[in-house]
Amino acid sequence: MLKPWLAAAAALVLATTLEAQRAPVEIRYEAVPNFFQLPPDVYFGEVAGIAVNSQKHIFVFSRGGTTGPAYGAAAAQLFEFDEHGAFIREIGKGLYALSFAHTVRIDRHDDIWITDKGSDMVVRFDPAGRVKMVFGRKLEASNEEAHPLARPTPPLPPIDQQFRQVTDVAWDSKDNIYITDGYVNSRVARYDVNGDWLGSFGEPGTGPGQYNTLHSIVIDNQDRLWIADRNNRRIQITDTTGKVLKIVTIDVPAPANAPVATGNRPPASGGPRQQEPGSPWAICITPGPNQVLYVSDAYPGRIYKLSLDGEVLGYFGGVGKAPGKFGWIHELACPSENELYVAELLNWRAQKLVLHPR
Repeated sequence: MLKPWLAAAAALVLATTLEAQRAPVEIRYEAVPNFFQLPPDVYFGEVAGIAVNSQKHIFVFSRGGTTGPAYGAAAAQLFEFDEHGAFIREIGKGLYALSFAHTVRIDRHDDIWITDKGSDMVVRFDPAGRVKMVFGRKLEASNEEAHPLARPTPPLPPIDQQFRQVTDVAWDSKDNIYITDGYVNSRVARYDVNGDWLGSFGEPGTGPGQYNTLHSIVIDNQDRLWIADRNNRRIQITDTTGKVLKIVTIDVPAPANAPVATGNRPPASGGPRQQEPGSPWAICITPGPNQVLYVSDAYPGRIYKLSLDGEVLGYFGGVGKAPGKFGWIHELACPSENELYVAELLNWRAQKLVLHPR
């Protein structure tokens, strides 16, 4: 029989070994050069959204198509490309809701959904590109009080079926709809499969079930919502009613003197939380049966691979302008575990990535 102190030492060695085995590894990857082929005289602006349908067509939501003023410009274009990156079409040109692109998602029926942070609207298109459902309402152009949204403290009470800087959309296994009303209202709006209002959950704050910029959302095969609570630097996992099941943080240290995409270097503590390492900007989830998540941050500009237990399995990337580097990844699409598409704001581009895990 081992003496107590030997048993304790053996347990410590075993625990340390297991922890070392679970340490996230750096994943090898490459960017496919010049993948997206735009027509002449068509350009990406800030690429805010990217998604892939069942035919492997890629949809890119870009803040382009305008030379107007900073406020009030219609900076949103939705493009479709085939699986080889060849341009197919622009969807919704001149659409009333297109104001300031935020995200694009594809549901299991291949319907195309956009969230527009400028018009505070969510629009569902069928695969042919015709409008199928509309959520929210933009400010009326005839209203002299139409202006950028005010952010009083404390925030104004939310209004049913209206959004204040909406960010993303996802669906559960019954096709119920979940919309992150993310920048101002700090809540998730819930609709049924027919688009009828069910209610909402969430409020501003830092406690469980409270949010500070719900920036991205996905739903796994267990109908658990993974919500990127960006400015609280965490992912909250909830059930479909908003009950918090788990809170996940990504705590992989940033390299010393890692490049910064723009602005001053974030301080070690006390700075804006959305610029801290591991602060979730975008989330995507792979198809089943064995799902994994990918999560991006702005600094040091990496992508993290997570299990459905919330464990960080690996990471890759970093800030930069060259292919394979990133400038504020705003949305991710992961049609398979080793194929990713990224939408970048600062580099005005979308990239296709191929992963080569060990």
